[in-house]
Amino acid sequence: MHFLDWFVLGLFFIVMLIIGFWSFKMVKGSEDYFVAGGKIPWWLSGISHHVSGHSGAVFVAYAGLAYTQGVSLYFWWALPIFVACTIGAYLFAPRWSRLRTTLNIESPTEYLALRYNIPTQQVIAWSGVLLKLFDVGAKWAAIGILLNVFTGIPIMTGVLISGLISLVYITVGGLWADVLNDFVQFVVQLLGGIVMFVVVMMKLGGPSSFMGIWDQLPAANSDPFREPYTAGYVIIYAFIVLLSYNGGTWNLATRFISSPSGKEAKKSSLLSAILYLIWPIILFFPMWAAPLILPNLKDPTQSYALLTQELLPQGLVGLVLASLFAATMSMTSSDSNTIASVITRDILPVMSKRFVQMSQKRALKIARITTLLFTALTLIVAINSDMFGGVIGLLITWFAALVGPVSIPMLFGLLPAFKHCGPVAAIVSIVAGLAGFVVVNYGLDVSLAVQVGTPVLISFITYSAVGWLNRNQPVSTDVGNLLASLSGKEKDKAGDGSDLAL
Repeated sequence: MHFLDWFVLGLFFIVMLIIGFWSFKMVKGSEDYFVAGGKIPWWLSGISHHVSGHSGAVFVAYAGLAYTQGVSLYFWWALPIFVACTIGAYLFAPRWSRLRTTLNIESPTEYLALRYNIPTQQVIAWSGVLLKLFDVGAKWAAIGILLNVFTGIPIMTGVLISGLISLVYITVGGLWADVLNDFVQFVVQLLGGIVMFVVVMMKLGGPSSFMGIWDQLPAANSDPFREPYTAGYVIIYAFIVLLSYNGGTWNLATRFISSPSGKEAKKSSLLSAILYLIWPIILFFPMWAAPLILPNLKDPTQSYALLTQELLPQGLVGLVLASLFAATMSMTSSDSNTIASVITRDILPVMSKRFVQMSQKRALKIARITTLLFTALTLIVAINSDMFGGVIGLLITWFAALVGPVSIPMLFGLLPAFKHCGPVAAIVSIVAGLAGFVVVNYGLDVSLAVQVGTPVLISFITYSAVGWLNRNQPVSTDVGNLLASLSGKEKDKAGDGSDLAL
């Protein structure tokens, strides 16, 4: 890191803070803070959804997998997300937006009290908050590793620096600051990724190297499916990301909730899908080619950072590091904002009547305190990430395995086909999924596909089975009206486009 690198990195952080304080003027109440008043245009929502769907862990954990596993990373990670977002554009994204226009929700779990009941809502809300502690903690740990490689700063110090900077702008500007920073971060990632792509390609002989590197790498590196990421694993993982990227990961649901209409939410999901189809190819190429430039690395997770230092001149190293920061901060800050909405809108009012029908000013104050406390806990998890299997362990094993049971009743509860799945189905499915997680992770020696897939499959089967057993029971009027409104067609009007034709 030279002066120009530090200058570029510092300029990036200054821009983030400026956006945060500029967004402060746009936040008049909790609706602006949590869902930007439902006014985020589809293109900005789609970019934010894409950027918030991956973090600096891509440049650490996934860079290591690209180094050792080759092209399989694209087939088990990027392609399933493309498929998930495409399906979700027609099935889930519009329904999230309609929830806001029909129920005025400001958090992804707020509607669950009506769809099921308050105890079910609390189980899902608390489970999701605890799950996010591990997910966000993994992201901080990843950025700490990157900072350590680039600058020599201790990992713990890097974790704290990145966490505190994100905390400032998200607590000041809310979701507006988050999505606007996502756009800036997308531009920075685009520049950094293209620079690395071109430099590595020229290093290896020009455009022909894009296809030519595979003859120089181990033959298995060009296999789309490699142990432990087999075709069976990809199918299971595709189902998990269908849940995660369509709302099971709450900050991604917020992007759709904040869209002006279901039609706009659909377009934003399709834009995110296209970005996941194309961009990872450019992003991963330097990682795939890294063994030719940096052979026999002891720690492949450092390959992308070392590649940057090896090939890029002063200033551009700082740009790439800024892009890595951007990837992490966009995801962690949006998570913090969404978790704050769940705690403020759904958990605290049930815990104490003092938090019921709060004024907009008081709700903002509580949200910012919640953001501070949650972020502090995630930083503690990040510092102790080795206890949970490191970054890859947190990302793949814990998060991927646990997100399913919590997401099943949230996502499928939006669909009329599951209208008979009530509170019992929701609670039993979560408990069954978590029990499956404990058994396959701590009681049996099984493959990664079984380890990750068992909890979500058990949860889905249980949820569906209980609903089928209740198929002859009448559906409450409130639930029936809710599902009908979410499936309704919207009117094309000159206004905000949010009215529903029921």
